[in-house]
Amino acid sequence: MAVHNDLGKEAEQLAKSWLETKGYAFVEANYRYKHAEIDLIMTHNGIMIFVEVKFRSGTGYGYAEEFVDYRKRQLIIRAADHYIFAKDWHQDIRFDIVGVYRDRRGHIAFRHFEDAFY
Repeated sequence: MAVHNDLGKEAEQLAKSWLETKGYAFVEANYRYKHAEIDLIMTHNGIMIFVEVKFRSGTGYGYAEEFVDYRKRQLIIRAADHYIFAKDWHQDIRFDIVGVYRDRRGHIAFRHFEDAFY
């Protein structure tokens, strides 16, 4: 597996653990539908949340939310629609982005964008 894939999986695990400390409940990871993948599916206060996780080793090339373009958002929405139908979910949903940042010293920081798109 390529290094960027390893970093992505590590970032997803860090984001999952961090969200759990904020009271989110883990449902599923890496849900795939056709060409789309949802990194994390969580619930919080009765809302199902589809989370896109982005890892950055700095902000020199931009922030995490800047890398979730229109095409990526459409793929995530399509996969979420499929998941909602398959699970017969009839309550609210939300799409979040969690940026996981590691500085030069290895310190981890998070940026959470609730209700980032739809």
